[in-house]
Amino acid sequence: MNLALFDFDGTITTKEMLPDFLRLAIPSRRLLIGKILLAPLIIGYKLHVIPGTVVRAAIVRMGFSGVSYSEYESKGLEFAADVLPQVVRAEAIERIHWHQTNGDVVVVVSGALDIYLGHWCSQYGVELICSSLEHRDGVLTGRYRGMQCVRSEKARLVASRFNIASFDEVYAYGDTVEDRELLALASRKFYRGREVSGL
Repeated sequence: MNLALFDFDGTITTKEMLPDFLRLAIPSRRLLIGKILLAPLIIGYKLHVIPGTVVRAAIVRMGFSGVSYSEYESKGLEFAADVLPQVVRAEAIERIHWHQTNGDVVVVVSGALDIYLGHWCSQYGVELICSSLEHRDGVLTGRYRGMQCVRSEKARLVASRFNIASFDEVYAYGDTVEDRELLALASRKFYRGREVSGL
């Protein structure tokens, strides 16, 4: 049996989808204030001097602190049903189906959020390892639950769930250098649709 690990944003989809979800799910007044207050962080990120994890944590804190979980959940379902189908790559779905037909374990491993990825993965019958937001008593705290599922955390979470050595082959699919650690787990690595020896 083989294990197939797929990054989501840019690998299964045509573009990064988390920003689109944030625009949909964050209340409009907070979104406006956040664009102003967080502009220096976002500029720093674009200049590669501030890590994406710092920017995402700040956006989540400003956008979701005190928001009801049920409202957030509703936005996740809406996003999965109405937005994601428009940006999914046909060739990625074909590859997922190919693995499933071969009896492989297929897992989406993403820094994106479970609130919409969970619905998508259920629809396609694949497992999910990703980021999620903390909530208490039905209210979002504005913090991630645990670490964001990016870079080395992707590889750590995969290794904690699966015995990599027990699989005949491990396939990994990614589209940016941030998938380097995920691809390093694999015996067969695919970068932007092409098989590579390393990254």
